[in-house]
Parts: sequence; structure tokens; C-alpha cells
Amino acid sequence: MKTPFPTPARTLKIGTRGSPLALAQAYEARDRLAAAHDLPEDAFEIVVITTTGDRVLDRPLKEIGGKGLFTREIEEALLSGSIDIAVHSMKDMPVLQPGGLVIDCYLPREDVRDGFVSPGALRLSELPEGAKVGSSSLRRRAQVLVAHPHLQVVEFRGNVQTRLRKLDEGVAACTFLAMAGLNRLGRADAAMYALSPDEMLPAVAQGAIGIERRAEDRDAAVLLEAIHDGLTGQRLAAERAFLAALDGSCETPIAGLAELTGGTLRLRGEILRPDGSERLKDDRCAPVEDGAALGEAMARDLLARAGPGFFDWRA
Repeated sequence: MKTPFPTPARTLKIGTRGSPLALAQAYEARDRLAAAHDLPEDAFEIVVITTTGDRVLDRPLKEIGGKGLFTREIEEALLSGSIDIAVHSMKDMPVLQPGGLVIDCYLPREDVRDGFVSPGALRLSELPEGAKVGSSSLRRRAQVLVAHPHLQVVEFRGNVQTRLRKLDEGVAACTFLAMAGLNRLGRADAAMYALSPDEMLPAVAQGAIGIERRAEDRDAAVLLEAIHDGLTGQRLAAERAFLAALDGSCETPIAGLAELTGGTLRLRGEILRPDGSERLKDDRCAPVEDGAALGEAMARDLLARAGPGFFDWRA
């Protein structure tokens, strides 16, 4: 049975950030919805919303509020009815949504790995002592320093195009970009290579697109159900439970990756001191239906091993 929404008189408004990558993700969501419901492109309207995180580029995220800076204005528009659904990079999403909003639709997950991008080096291990690594991610910063303490990490914010330009300008010798984003932009060639999860465990939910809606909007729920990828949802249930139990934010270096083999879910997780002086890891398997419980248990055990003050910056 076809949903009564959208109609010729009313388009479905899709909220998104305005970067080329965010727009590519919004177009992917639109195209999947159009194909699933046999709707024309003009049944949808892409609404660009500028977030605080997009406007403030001269300070680290941890100084101005963390991950919510990339979602707050979009979620306010969703709650007010200015848009009908919102498309997000799930690695940017806080673990809790504002009251009245839910995320229960995920698109098929892309490549989860980080790409090494450098104009002058083929691999991270080739960089000389003191070389500057550009990154705004506390996770990547800590992961680099724990494995390569001879390198220097400098702040490196901006969208994909901005960071590639900064490399060309010599601000840093290299940076890391999610392979998922490069693939969606048709720029996989920008990476010298993709780091395996054994070398650099990715951010929780990296490579996944989530679509947020108002909890009471049943028409939107019916539309989105047709494009939801259940396997991605099962993996993210474990990863985001792990993150939630750690109280993860942009101020806590955390990595996590869930993978499925048949009915078994494998979860790898790690926490790091922000200065890269210590890393704690765990690796467990459980039936897929127990993924969220596995994530919570792993987080509790890592926190117990870490002790108080693990995520504090050391002088």
C-alpha cells in the first residue's frame, strides 16, 4: 500500500548539512526513497542547514561543544516541522536524540576504514621524526601518538575539500579521511592506502548513514522502513551501546567496530588517553541479538581497567 506522503502538493523535505559529502549522502537517501516508492525526484526537496560546527572552524571541537554541534540546528528544524527527515553521518551523532526524535533507518554501510592522505609519503610509517599529522579527531590523534610517538599532531578541521587544500598548502605532511566519504565523493584516489582496522580501529558508526525522523510521524516511518538496512542496524546497535556506556563524545578518544559472520557479531573496542600515552583494547563475540549487551559489557570492563581520570588530559 502506498503511503499518502509525499504528494504532488507536498514534497518531503530532507534536511542536511551543506558540505559536498553531506549533500552526496542526502542525494543517496533521496534516490533510495524514490526507487523504493516509485517516486520522481521532484517529490523531494533537499534543505541545507548550516550548523555551528560548520561555522566555527578555528577551534577544536572539544572547545566548542563536541558532536552535537553538527546536528543541533538540523534537529531543531526537524522538531519544528521545517523539514520531514534528516540525513546524518552516524559517526557524528550523539548517542542520545532529543525527545521526540528517533533514528531507526540506516543505509547500507560503506567502507569503515580510515584513508591515509599525503602529498609526499606513501605510508604513515615513512614520516620522519617531528613530521606534522593533521587531524581534528581526538581518536585519530591518540591512535597516531600511541603507535608513532615521534610524530606531531596539529589541528586540522574542515570538510574533505578544505583538508585536501591544507595538505597542498603544507599545513601538515598527512591527514586521515574516512574511506566512506572519499568513496561517496568519487575521490578514493586521494588516499595513498586504507588503514586496516588492526592498524587504526575506526570511529564508532564510521561509514554509516542514519536518517532521523519525528517519533510520531508514521508516514515518514513507512517511507523509511523500505530502505532500512537491517545488517547495518545490528552492527550499530552494538557499537553505539559501547559508546553510550563509555559516555563517548568528541572529548574521549574511543574506537569501535562490529562485524557480522552469520548469526555471530564480533565487536572490537578501544579507549585511549588523549595524549596517546596508553591504549586499552578488547575483542569479543556474541550472538547478534546480544550485540547491545555485548557493547555495554565491554565498555564497563574497559572503564574498570582504565580507572579514574583515564580520559583526562595530562600536563
